[in-house]
Amino acid sequence: MAKSKIQKTNAVRLLDQQKIAYSLREYDINEEHLDGVTAAQEIGEPVQKVFKTLVAKSMKNQLYVFVIPVAKELDLKKAAKVAQEKKIEMLHVKDLLANTGYIRGGCSPIGMKKQYPTYIDADVSAQTEVYVSAGKRGLQLCMTPDNLKKAARAEIVDITVEI
Repeated sequence: MAKSKIQKTNAVRLLDQQKIAYSLREYDINEEHLDGVTAAQEIGEPVQKVFKTLVAKSMKNQLYVFVIPVAKELDLKKAAKVAQEKKIEMLHVKDLLANTGYIRGGCSPIGMKKQYPTYIDADVSAQTEVYVSAGKRGLQLCMTPDNLKKAARAEIVDITVEI
């Protein structure tokens, strides 16, 4: 378990409570480049190991969380199908904090205000360890795919398209 002077986020506290193994990686952020590919470069890891957290909503305003590789895009049709919805759209960034407790560039699939249905892209299965936001900009969690699935209470599904 990571024990350091880094300010604990909801995600980190939840992992500690559940005794799920992880490590933390800090990096310098650039407000103009909050994307996941930049985060991967900053921590020196290949983009295949770094995942971003996206939040979408159905036409009935049900929220869903999708965790996908940073160099891929969410396929909204596949995402709607796994969520058993006719159609979903991305949650507007201005609504992210109020619904999840996290901000753009620091949204973790772990420790949101509420537990939303969560789906991790099947690419996660090809990795021995993956990185996701720890719940604040400039801080990444590293863990096994199984630990991520357990902590996020997620299903592993095919939900991406190549960019």
